Amino acid sequence: MMENSTQESNPRSENLFTYDSPFPIYAMAFSSSSSDKSHRIAVGSYLEDLNNKVDILSFDEETSTFGTHPDLSFDHPYPPTKLMFHPKPQSSPDLLASSGDFLRLWEIKDNSSIEQKLALNNSKTSEFCSPLTSFDWNQVEPRRIGTSSIDTTCTIWDVERGVVETQLIAHDKEVYDIAWGEAGVFASVSADGSVRVFDLRDKEHSTIIYESPQPDTPLLRLAWNKQDLRYMATILMDSNKVVILDIRSPTIPVAELDRHRASVNAIAWAPHSPRHICSAGDDAQALIWELPTVAGPDGIDPILAYSSVSEINQLQWSVLQPDWIAIAFASKMQLFKV
Repeated sequence: MMENSTQESNPRSENLFTYDSPFPIYAMAFSSSSSDKSHRIAVGSYLEDLNNKVDILSFDEETSTFGTHPDLSFDHPYPPTKLMFHPKPQSSPDLLASSGDFLRLWEIKDNSSIEQKLALNNSKTSEFCSPLTSFDWNQVEPRRIGTSSIDTTCTIWDVERGVVETQLIAHDKEVYDIAWGEAGVFASVSADGSVRVFDLRDKEHSTIIYESPQPDTPLLRLAWNKQDLRYMATILMDSNKVVILDIRSPTIPVAELDRHRASVNAIAWAPHSPRHICSAGDDAQALIWELPTVAGPDGIDPILAYSSVSEINQLQWSVLQPDWIAIAFASKMQLFKV
């Protein structure tokens, strides 16, 4: 469907499946464990309250049904800002990480129970922690998780030992997202409007890859292309653009994807293709783009557009089954096949 679809194509109804949650949904994660015969997806509630929930769902393609597993639902303090399963599950216990007040690791046992394994506080001076906006689990070096915080820092944890490997003042203002490139290289985006790249071998210096054209326009999300590490994507607050960056030519975007009709909220590179990216936003659209070798003068049109019924807050692209994408809006999660 990806190669020949036109911009206005919607997934056919037989390729679209909806889960209704009792709560508004924000955080979502696909499991990358190949032992799962069906999809396994963690979803987090978004309630402006201390008491929130994470549910682990299954989706069976053969019967087209979602399964809920009460034994795998757990209470979460504050809404989780991000969820991620262990990136190399075959070499580890079955782990799920979440960010919010702390970075927490949860262990799923035999798919029948779940318990908190670690709660990691990045503050050296207080039992309280500045809220974590996001985190990323290093695929190459899975003992490392990097977190971003409103206190301007990024913290690199060794989660196998439960200790801080390093903590950096990364930006002048709140850090909103973090993404790993290589084993020891990560990037972050901030309310100060910059994308910065850090190498753990030289912690004193960072490289500014991009700055918002309007000073102090926050950058909200960052996605590093795992299939081609030269490219990353970011989004600006209240902007309909996805900014594509080439780290070899800092400061000037290689492309700006501007066909959304309202603010973009989420971005995800295709896990199996270096040239495809999906974005979703307040125009209730999820758009899939194919980046050309050279962008033409009229900009780039998406190759597939999916229209939802309300603003899309979140999207995830399944690494294990890369023809599936999940989006979240209001209290619904939809899976669609591309």
